[in-house]
Amino acid sequence: MEIALTGGKKIEVRWDDFVVEADQSKAAGGEGDAPEPFMLFLASLGACSGMYALSFCQARDIPTAGLKLRQKLVSDAEGKRLEQVRIEIVLPPEFPAKYEKAIVRVADQCAVKKAIQNPPLIETVAVRA
Repeated sequence: MEIALTGGKKIEVRWDDFVVEADQSKAAGGEGDAPEPFMLFLASLGACSGMYALSFCQARDIPTAGLKLRQKLVSDAEGKRLEQVRIEIVLPPEFPAKYEKAIVRVADQCAVKKAIQNPPLIETVAVRA
């Protein structure tokens, strides 16, 4: 991945044929044109859990119409530290009851969640162009 500082508070992350943009909110000095980096991080957690839930349903030919995930964030009293992320799998009425606990277990296997729970070493170094 290559991260480019594109002006103001904007960032572009490029890898392969993909580009993800990030910005800061207006309150934080940005233009608010793209999600803040921390929100992209949280979005990756929800998207990963959703992908696991989707794969679970597809493997069992369970229709996914009406199936969705909701991610709720709980911060400390000052609103500065994230204390909890709650991911709710919203099941449509016709979702088979016998798979209710199983889809939760599968979504819980999300690779992003596992990386947070057992964090890798993250090293930042300066190199010359």
